[in-house]
Amino acid sequence: MILLLKADAFLFSSIFILLIFTAHASFSCNNTCGSNHLPYPFGFSSGCQIQLNCSRNGEILVNNEFRVQYVTQDKIRINVQPQCNRSVQVFRNLFTTNFAPLSSNAILLHNCSSDAVRSCSIPAISVETHFESLSCSNSSGLSCLFDLTTDGFFYNSIQLRQCRSLLSSISSNYSSTSGVTSLDVQAMELGWWLPGKCHCSDHASCNELKSPAGPGYRCQCKDGFIGDGYPDPAAAGCRKASCSLPKYLSGQCGGSTRIGVLIGGIAAGVAIMVTLGLLCCCIRRRRSTTKHKGFTKLCLAETTGINIPIIPYKEIEKATNNFSEKQRLGTGAYGTVYAGKLHNDFWVAIKRIKQRDTDSTEQVMNEIKLISSVNHPNLVRLLGCSIENGEQILVYEFMPNGTLCQHLQRERGDGLAWLVRLTIAAETAQAIAHLHSAIHPPIYHRDIKSSNILLDYNFRSKVADFGLSRLGMTEISHISTAPQGTPGIGKGRLDEIMDPFIDINSDDWTLSSVHKVAELAFRCLSFDRDMRPSMVEVAEELEQLRLSRWEPCEEINRTASSSVETSCSSSSYISEKPHSFSENSSGK
Repeated sequence: MILLLKADAFLFSSIFILLIFTAHASFSCNNTCGSNHLPYPFGFSSGCQIQLNCSRNGEILVNNEFRVQYVTQDKIRINVQPQCNRSVQVFRNLFTTNFAPLSSNAILLHNCSSDAVRSCSIPAISVETHFESLSCSNSSGLSCLFDLTTDGFFYNSIQLRQCRSLLSSISSNYSSTSGVTSLDVQAMELGWWLPGKCHCSDHASCNELKSPAGPGYRCQCKDGFIGDGYPDPAAAGCRKASCSLPKYLSGQCGGSTRIGVLIGGIAAGVAIMVTLGLLCCCIRRRRSTTKHKGFTKLCLAETTGINIPIIPYKEIEKATNNFSEKQRLGTGAYGTVYAGKLHNDFWVAIKRIKQRDTDSTEQVMNEIKLISSVNHPNLVRLLGCSIENGEQILVYEFMPNGTLCQHLQRERGDGLAWLVRLTIAAETAQAIAHLHSAIHPPIYHRDIKSSNILLDYNFRSKVADFGLSRLGMTEISHISTAPQGTPGIGKGRLDEIMDPFIDINSDDWTLSSVHKVAELAFRCLSFDRDMRPSMVEVAEELEQLRLSRWEPCEEINRTASSSVETSCSSSSYISEKPHSFSENSSGK
């Protein structure tokens, strides 16, 4: 009986302590979204000073619509994907009590009736290039709205009443060091603040500002101190740069002990332990009752440490309409690629890897683990995979501007300027150098060609199919590493091999850079391996050559492209518009 009373007392006290921690946690701020962690005052729960949204796949959103690119001490940068019939009210909703659009943005509107709204006239960027997939981009009603103000915020609401739709936005940034203004299409910057008068921690300075919602402020630690500068218990305050966080929390750095932070940490720890206990119970019960093959492979994925989503095969079938020919984008050496739309209305490219003679699921899992761990801005991102029902399926990000092959063959647009081609070459070389030198073990692509180089909205290079050659396809029995070239490179007759679209004599820099690229290519084709430069050296030379022509933004005006799928389809997926598919795509 005494033992039972002691057990009940222990259970009661445990529940009481847990309730206290839970009550405290309800007033705390959750500032973690997937793998993203935001500093105070940002977070994703009602207890946060500035509340943002966290999607199911771990993306940070503003107003549950616009993806956050990054957050700084004074700005929130969001991505504004173009959309024809988005209500202009969506833009008005960005004016809140804690953040609002900055006047450095150019708001792209259409369906406007007022003459006061100026037409788009941006000499450095062809707006149609970035919105070519939208029929509304060719509308005569496309207009730009600027609102340059002294306090840096956007206030012009009268002209907004004359427009019905928000298409997108262009963000401008002026560099005082280079004197160059850069324009980023499909981006918008929001200035943020805390409302009211200054309330900062010790050793922090306060920046008062006048916001569209009234007086506001931001805190920043003074020189020699680090932290967020806010005195809230959930904030980090300011501590000496030489003071470690444990000493700061214990009060050894001259400040008071952060009791709130300690309690919050204990509460979070208890919550995590309880959650893990419940999760273990669920997993144990499910393992004892299910014999589904897909679950077994899901467990295999977890044990191998894959850090990308494992997508159920049924969802893949639904996204591709059961691998419909109408959604097939191309077929190549490694498999067939389909356009698909996942449950979150997110377009992706789905590669169905060709079946091989042996069942090598473990090998495929190891390769997927390797590919998913590679992160470089000029490599196509692997978003997920599916390994159920004997299938090996990879899900990639969708690219809107097609392949380099299509542009070189004039199958999309009228050609690319020399500076654009040089930039694409430099970015591609950087991606390959990353695979060769920064990955252990290294990844050798073995199939670099223009149809495997994809282009995003801003014509940035994205190399596809890296790592797939490591899967050991049985139909590839021999790969030659001997360099291949044309006699025109050896005899110096560049005019015979250059694209007629490019006038190499247009200026001194173009003539010089074309010859230097040709010389670099000639060295790469040397039969003596010691004479060939490494990919790191190639990337460095191309980047230095590109930077030698660093002039105002008219140099990066890139030609608009049309949308036609042709014979450039190959082992990489073809980045056409999701709503138009070809039924007769084939690979080289």
